[in-house]
Amino acid sequence: MPKVEIYTTQWCPYCHAAKSLLEEKGVAYKEVDAEVPEIRMAMVQRAHGRRTVPQIFIGDTHVGGYDDMAALERRGQLDPLLSR
Repeated sequence: MPKVEIYTTQWCPYCHAAKSLLEEKGVAYKEVDAEVPEIRMAMVQRAHGRRTVPQIFIGDTHVGGYDDMAALERRGQLDPLLSR
């Protein structure tokens, strides 16, 4: 299973929703605190300029935010990505 990283802030409801979806699927993830300015800058660079949280990475694939991950789930494309 690929490594999952999720950049979050404590107050973000979409971050909580993304983590809940991953937890429901039994997927372990590394949470990265995007409230730290240096980490936020690195996240923006890694996410091709996207500044919102969460930003989700599965392996080397930038999924995007919660809405993007939920769309993958609805299309049946999340599980194959997680199992690569």
